Formats: sequence, C-alpha cells, structure tokens
Amino acid sequence: MVPPGGTRGHNRDVPDAIEDYALLSSCRTAALVSRSGSIDWLCLPRFDSGSVFGALLGAPGQGSWQLRPTDPAAIATRRYDGDTFTLITRWEANGGVAEVHDCLPVDPRHLDLAHRVDLVRRVVGVSGEVEFAQEVRLRFDYARAVPWVRQTGTTGAPEITAIAGPDAVTIRGAALDADDHVHRGALTVAAGGVRDLVLTWHPSHHQAPAPLEVDDALATTHAWWTRWAARISTHEVHRSRVVRSLLTLRALTHRDTGGIIAAPTTSLPEQFHGSRNWDYRYVWLRDASLTIEVLLAHGFEHVVEHWRRWLLRAIAGDPRQLQIVYGIAGERDLDEREIPELPGYEGAAPVRIGNGAAAQYQADVTGEVLAALFAAREAGMNESALSWPLERALLRRTAERVDEPDQGIWEIRGEPRRFVHSRAMVWAAFDRGIRSVREHHLSGPADEWEGLRDRVRAEIDAHGVAAAGHFTQYEGTDAVDASLLLLPVVGFCAPDDPRMLATVAEIERTLMPDGLVLRYRTESGVDGLAGTENPFLACSFWLVEQYAATGRLADAQALMDRACALASDVGLLSEEYDVAAGRQAGNTPQALSHLALVRAADALDRAAV
Repeated sequence: MVPPGGTRGHNRDVPDAIEDYALLSSCRTAALVSRSGSIDWLCLPRFDSGSVFGALLGAPGQGSWQLRPTDPAAIATRRYDGDTFTLITRWEANGGVAEVHDCLPVDPRHLDLAHRVDLVRRVVGVSGEVEFAQEVRLRFDYARAVPWVRQTGTTGAPEITAIAGPDAVTIRGAALDADDHVHRGALTVAAGGVRDLVLTWHPSHHQAPAPLEVDDALATTHAWWTRWAARISTHEVHRSRVVRSLLTLRALTHRDTGGIIAAPTTSLPEQFHGSRNWDYRYVWLRDASLTIEVLLAHGFEHVVEHWRRWLLRAIAGDPRQLQIVYGIAGERDLDEREIPELPGYEGAAPVRIGNGAAAQYQADVTGEVLAALFAAREAGMNESALSWPLERALLRRTAERVDEPDQGIWEIRGEPRRFVHSRAMVWAAFDRGIRSVREHHLSGPADEWEGLRDRVRAEIDAHGVAAAGHFTQYEGTDAVDASLLLLPVVGFCAPDDPRMLATVAEIERTLMPDGLVLRYRTESGVDGLAGTENPFLACSFWLVEQYAATGRLADAQALMDRACALASDVGLLSEEYDVAAGRQAGNTPQALSHLALVRAADALDRAAV
C-alpha cells in the first residue's frame, strides 16, 4: 500500500494512488497524469471514447506514456500553471532540475477539431542537465487493439504513427525505438533548453495533421483558462478551493455540446478490490442540473444557456422516453458491458463501459432539472421558446408516474422503493412549475399541480417520518439516507425544522462512523449489490451546508476543513474516501464532490455575514 499522498515511483506493475493523478482537460477529452510521470488514462477523441492509455485500470501493458528522469532517486513536485489545467511537474534529479509541462490544448487557432486532438509534453531545463526516459505503450479501444506502429519521421524530425481501426496516433519530438510493442527513447535537457513531445490523434483514413505550433497552442490555452477563471467572484476564505472546483466543473463540460459529465473515468472502485465499479463519462441530468445551479450562482449564465440547449436536444420528443443519463451529445444507447481486457484498478473487476442506470426510473431527476431551469429563470435569463413547453411536458410525465416507486438518487439495483428524497424532489418539480406560472406569468395548470404537490407533501409527512421524528430513507424503514440533507436545499422544509434536526442527529449517529458521511448503510441490502463502500465526499459537504444553515458554524467549519483536506495536492476530489486506508476511492475527479464543495463554501460565507 502507498502512504497517503505518496507515489509508487518505479513500481509500474500497479497504477498510482487515485489522489496521485492530476487532470488534463481540453473540454473535449481528458487525461490523467500520475505523480510518477506517466499518463495512464486518455480517451480519444472524446471523454467517452475508447482509451489509448488504459494503465489506470490495469498495468502499463494496457497503455501508458511514461516520461521521467533516468535518475531513480529524482524527486517530483507539481502544480497547475495558475488557474489552468496545464500541469507542471518539477523534477529534482542528480545533476540538475527540469520541468515537464503537460497540456491538452483547448483550442489553438486554425485547429481542425474534427480531425485532430493534441497532447503536449514540454520538457524544460531549469538548471544543470537532466536525462529523461520515455516509455510509450499504445493500446487502442480499451486495450483491445494493439496498433500497427511504424516510423514515419526523418532523422531530424523523428515521429512514429500508430494505427488500429478508425484511430491513428502520431508522436513527434524525440526518437523512439520499438521493443516488443513498447517504444522507448531518451532525451536530455540543459538549463534553458526546451524539448516538445506531441501526441496527435487523427482518424486513420486521414493523413497525419501538420505538426502543432506548440508555443501558440500553450499560450492560447493558458489565456483561455485564465480568462474563464477571472470571471469567478467568490469569497476569500475558501477562494482557492472554490476556484479550482469551478475550473474542474468547466473541465468536465464538453465545449461543443454543452454536456457535463460526472467524471472523466470509468470503473475506479468505490470499494477497493470490489465490484462497485461504474462508468461515469456521461451526462447525468441530476448532476448536470446541480452543476448548473452552482455555475449560475457564480455568474456563468452563458454556460447555463449552453447546457439548456443540450438538454432540449437530448430529451426532445416524447417525455415518457426520458432517460436519467445520456451521452455527451445526447446519445441514448449507453448499454452497460464488461471489458475483460482491462483487469481493473488494483484488480477491482469488472471494468464497465456504458451504464445500466440509463434504463432506470429515478423520480427525483425531473425535480432537479426543473429546479435548475427555475433558478435560471429567477436569474433573469431569457426564456427559450422551447424551454417552458419542455418543462410542462416533464411535469405531465411526473404527474403520470406520481405514485411510482423508483431506484432513487443512488441508482440502486435492488427493489424500487418510495424513497423520501425522490418524493421530495417530485414535490419540488410541481412547486417550480406552480411558481413559474404564478410568479413568472407562464401558462400552465397551476391549480392541478398544486393539488399534486400538496398530496406528495402529505404523503411524506404521513409515511416518510419515523416514530423517532426524523425523515427516513424510504417509506417503511426507520433508516436514514444522506440525500435527506437536500430537503431544505430545495425548500421542502426549513433547515431548522424539528424533523430535519432529528434527521441530522440520526445521520451523525448511524452514517458517520469515521467522521465523514456515508450515503446509507449498505449492509441493509437496499441497493441489491454485493460489498460495501466508503464515505461519499459530496454528502459531507451537504452536511456542512446544513450545519451552516442552522448556526452550527464551528461544526460546519471543522467538517469543511476535514473534507477539503482530503483533496489531492492539485486540489482534486474523487467520489469517495477510504478513511482506514487514508486514500481516495471511486471515479475522479468527481463533479458532484466539487459542486458540493462550492455549495458548502457559499453556505459558510452566507452564515458568516
């Protein structure tokens, strides 16, 4: 096991700890770079494409690009280049100091985006002289295709090109020699020297694109991220955490379609060595809606409008065909399947692509979508000609299924239940519809919706509260669920409602064995899955928000500090945290964790006024 925050160094038989991976993003795809200098995850050309580097879910043989000094004792420190996703890894080696600047360019001028994606690894000499070794293993389509690789450059301009099926990759900048499906090479930089290594993806039926103008690409990318971050207006106490979290949410938003993915990875385990491994590279309506509310609160109306157009395209047609998750461009076919060619992170199998949750009924989703669209309306965004008709259609669908049990926010794979959080979000859906009619003068059957809204509230009051006075996970149980912390957020009850205070006390008693918040007790069997899981980071931030709203500021700040301390050295949070092992777990970086951090920081700021 690796110490918390440590690195596995040259032991490349296993991937690094999850928190030892930094994100690169072009807002079209993403890469994960380990602290030990290896790119172990890269899908091309989109977030949800097949992997070219898949060592994150196995070993280097599943695809990786190692670049580090030949000195085995070299020490690495790293940081992002300001408010960007250009990663700077500084290596102190015997004989000198050098940096590697890793970047997925966002949008260099004159780039034909349909026909190329570039990844830059710039090696910069700082002092002395440092020799670097490269080791490249290209494995396309989730390690299911070993490409045909050939030397395509010249002595003065070395390059290799790899082709498998529809995909081709060209690597330029330094000589690489083949050795049993591995390409190795070395390069040396002295103080002031620069060597640019560039990987370029292109469709295999096209010629390789012209070499990238690296200086221009890096400058344009730096300016793009910096301009975006400069718009962020936030409080000073948690400023750096909030800014990095908002940047991460932007990094997970596809620049062309507007789709906001839950995470750029698949199958990083919720329980190490277990089977709770899911593909998060898609757009969950719930997570995207919550992200939109956070971005809206921080002044990014243009991002909200982009997502609203994505939403209208994705769910256009019959609202009865609504899915809770879609592909990045609104694709509906997300059939879940297993990829045995990837053995899994530390052997956690199976590795899955696609997500079976697309076929589930999750009653809360309409409430989250309507709450986000209502927040946009309240912020004064222009009314789309299609937005309100869509919302009315969603409300008709909600009315048709108003009494149905569902799989809930946690996408259980067991028996559907009447989850109290889901029922409260059904209440919220009707509530936002009513308010849109009465406060914003839109047309709709507000009286009918009011009757349904009040009926759902009465049902929760009668069947969703335990004898002990707290809200319950679902009708018929006395157990609680961390999602109940969202009831005050959507206005179902006040934060200091006695039932809510009792719910917080029960969460503290039963869902916080290690000081962080579990989603629910997995041993109850409610989710229909084997194994257990770790505390869910977003839930701890939800509790911070609840504490702040009820004046428990010392508890709120203490929990905020504890949860934020679990972020990586570059400020990233995964889905969960294994307290016993002292390490992050689950897919990373997780949009829900970062948006919940921002909400918690905002709540603390409001409470301090």
